[in-house]
Amino acid sequence: MTTSDDLDDLDALASLTDQVRRRAYRVVAEGTGPVGRDEVAETLGVGRTLAAFHLDKLVAAGLLEVSYARRSGKTGPGAGRPAKLYHLAAAEHAVSVPPRAYRTAAELLAEAIEQAGAENTLFKVARRHGSRAAAGEGVTELLTGQGYAPVAGHDRIELRNCPFHRLADQFPPLICGMNLAMIDGLLAGAGLDSEWTARMDPAPGRCCVTLSKNQSD
Repeated sequence: MTTSDDLDDLDALASLTDQVRRRAYRVVAEGTGPVGRDEVAETLGVGRTLAAFHLDKLVAAGLLEVSYARRSGKTGPGAGRPAKLYHLAAAEHAVSVPPRAYRTAAELLAEAIEQAGAENTLFKVARRHGSRAAAGEGVTELLTGQGYAPVAGHDRIELRNCPFHRLADQFPPLICGMNLAMIDGLLAGAGLDSEWTARMDPAPGRCCVTLSKNQSD
């Protein structure tokens, strides 16, 4: 049986079938912060009105959210109207035909692991799973391929997306510890653990793990 939530998710994902709209979504998803319509228009090579149309359609579909801010940094009279900015919505959308309950199974397993006190076993499995990563990829490409949406600085990498977000909200120590162990494994498997170190560094709006570049002696 298809539920109303399934239909809502299907409608949201169907909005990405338009090529321009899908590219607009990608521009916002790959941004390091909220993005305005001018930036999207320039990146896509389309007019501001068309960019705003597609961005607002993505908002209506629940894939983006809106905030307002003055980009100039000025305040008070004469500062101009705040710009309309777009960022990814926190809601998740997934469709399975026929319906499957993998999320429920993951929640049950996480609860069982906590109650059994088997966290360390999970962390070992997660690290071993991550260590299967193939050597040769750069750290940004490696993390992008795992869905973390990394933002690289000079000697630090933040991860804008947590692939386990909903479970991490429900079981923070368990899932964040698993996530850290898996990223440790990814770095080791790709031969990058001598260059980068993953550590727990939770903050709102991003993954609980960050990476720091190892200092050379």
